Amino acid sequence: MDNPFAAEAREDPYPIYRRMREAATAHDTMFGVPAYLRYADCAAILRDGRWGRGSGSDRLRGAEDKGNRRSFVRQDPPEHTRLRGLVAKAFSPQVIAAMRPRIEQLAEGLIDDMFATGGEVELLAQYAYRIPVTVICEMLGVPAEDQVTFSRWARFLARGQDPEEVLTPDEARRRNGAIRNFREYFRELIAKRRAESTTDLLGRLIEAREAGDSLSDADLLATCVLLLFAGHETTVSLISNGILALLRNPDQLARVRDNDLPEQSSFIDELVRYDAPVQFVSRTALQELEHDGRRFAKGEHVLLILAAANRDPEAFDDPERLDVARPNSRHLAFGLGIHFCLGAQLARLEGEIAIRTLLRRAPAMALTPEPLTYKPNIIMRGLQRLPVRLK
Repeated sequence: MDNPFAAEAREDPYPIYRRMREAATAHDTMFGVPAYLRYADCAAILRDGRWGRGSGSDRLRGAEDKGNRRSFVRQDPPEHTRLRGLVAKAFSPQVIAAMRPRIEQLAEGLIDDMFATGGEVELLAQYAYRIPVTVICEMLGVPAEDQVTFSRWARFLARGQDPEEVLTPDEARRRNGAIRNFREYFRELIAKRRAESTTDLLGRLIEAREAGDSLSDADLLATCVLLLFAGHETTVSLISNGILALLRNPDQLARVRDNDLPEQSSFIDELVRYDAPVQFVSRTALQELEHDGRRFAKGEHVLLILAAANRDPEAFDDPERLDVARPNSRHLAFGLGIHFCLGAQLARLEGEIAIRTLLRRAPAMALTPEPLTYKPNIIMRGLQRLPVRLK
């Protein structure tokens, strides 16, 4: 029986997704909850307010349930609405657009550094990681010298997003340590920001609380950990997975490099549709309900395999093909409904600048012969390394 969560599926889970999607509407999983892989089912459940984040199944609990339950992505209305609203202003279209010059500057400087060290580079660590982590740290007011430390903690936390039962004791220990480290760090940073009164995102969140909003210290800590992690980990995979997909499809790479794209298309949206950084999410029935003839009691859970839904031929023409000129479509890589990714526009901007700048500066870039391997994560899909030769 196909198991998309098995280690041997890491390199390419998509043939397994296709067979499962074609075989049945829902599939039982190793976690004791059903999984939906078809676009119509995933989109319907994401839109339906009767499904929410809930408290999480014991077998599905990951890092968010082990120390960051007050994060707004773990909440349902009305608490989700209140907490998300406090952060949303920092991710408005105007704020994001104003960040373009700084992101362009980062990309250019990192490429200068890579060329200075020689033609062969490890693109994930030297480029794909550095852009989003620098951006989110600057938004939060985190000093540049702390970013290296954060990268180590973030790796442990990324693996810890997976359900508890697939983690080794050492991975669980490192995950729990990373959560503690992040919370202790931000507890100290919050105290400094209260004394200094800054205009960065953290300063504005603190002011909202001081001005009478009910954002508690626990809410502040949870939001900081969420923003730092979500603000860069998925974007690292967006950039690196996207570059790999283009290198494996030279005709599509040429279209992006030469800006040979129709106005109604978004090559970044096509890249995340084709190989989504977040493979699946879970949802909890907030009341007794029915979906596709199946009854769910309040508190029961489902998995939504978004990466499979994004290649459903019922929703996309020729979905197994990368087509950077594909008209804008409602892929599910950033979610749907009230939990739609708050940072989607920032991720799109970072991905667009990172990839376009790299292709302009290194138009004949090529993969090295080194075998590619993927991280052991099952929720987050990303490469361990991306070695390339710049030219």
